[in-house]
Amino acid sequence: MSAQLAAHSSVQLAAYSTSTGEAFQFWVLGTVAVIGALGTVFMKRAVHSALCLAATMIVLAVFYLANGAYFLGIVQIVVYTGAIMMLFLFVVMLVGVTAADSLKETIKGQRWLALLCGLGFGVLLVAGIANASLTEFDGLAAANAGGNVEGLAALIFTKYVFAFEITGALLITAAVGAMVLTHRERTERARTQRELAEQRVREGKHVPPLPAPGVYARHNAVDIAGLLPDGTPSELTVSRTLRERGQIRDVSAEALSDLKALERRAEERLERSAIEPPHTGRNSRRTEEASQ
Repeated sequence: MSAQLAAHSSVQLAAYSTSTGEAFQFWVLGTVAVIGALGTVFMKRAVHSALCLAATMIVLAVFYLANGAYFLGIVQIVVYTGAIMMLFLFVVMLVGVTAADSLKETIKGQRWLALLCGLGFGVLLVAGIANASLTEFDGLAAANAGGNVEGLAALIFTKYVFAFEITGALLITAAVGAMVLTHRERTERARTQRELAEQRVREGKHVPPLPAPGVYARHNAVDIAGLLPDGTPSELTVSRTLRERGQIRDVSAEALSDLKALERRAEERLERSAIEPPHTGRNSRRTEEASQ
C-alpha cells in the first residue's frame, strides 16, 4: 500500500513539476513563436508574413511533440505548415498582394473595426486564461492510455465538436474566397490562333516569330537582347516584362568590340596571306607525285 502511495505521489510530483530542459525549451521556442507571430502582423510584404506564420506553426508542432501529442504535432507540420500555408502562399501569388495594395482601405473604417475586434478578442482571451482553474492533472500516461490518436479523436468529436466544425467551415470559406478573388471574367471572346495569325498578316507586323534573345556559351541569357547584323541590340528579342522591370543587360558595347577584334584578325590574316610568296605550284607537284 505504501509503495502504491509513493508511486502515486511521484506521478503527481512529476505532473506538477517542470524540469530544467523543459523550461529552457519553452522559453527559447516560445520567444521564437512570439517573434514569428509579431512578424506575421507587422511585416509589410504578405509573403514575409506567411513565412513568419510558417515558423510559428513549426514551433507549435515542436511543443506538441514535447508534450506527448505526437499525432497532433505531425498533423501540425504536414497539414497546417505543409498544406494550408502553401495554400496561403499560392493565394498571395495569384492575387498579387503587394505593399501598395495592403495600404489601401477599401472599406471605410475597417482598420478601426479590426482594431476593436482585436482588442475584444484579447480581453476575452485574457479573461478566459485568468479564470481557468486546473486543480488536478491527469498526466500524459492517463491522457494517452488508449492511444494518442484515440484520445484526441474522443475530445474532438465529443467535447470540442462544435469548434472543430466551425474551423472546417472557416477553411472552406477561405478556399472559396481565394477562388473568387482569382477568377477573372472575360469581357469578350478569346481569339483563336488562326485569328491572331490573320490579324498579324493584315497588320503586317511581326508575321514570323519574334527573334530569339542573345545566347552565350556559358548561359542562356533571356535578359540579353539579340544582336542585329551590325551589332546593335534588337528590342524585339527580350520580353516586355523584363524591359519594364529594368532587368535587361546591355552587352552591345562588348559585342561590338568582339566584332571589331574579329574583323581586325581577319584583316591581319588577309594581309599576311597576300605578303607570303605563292608556293602552290611546287606543293601541287609534290601532292601529285605522292598520289602516284
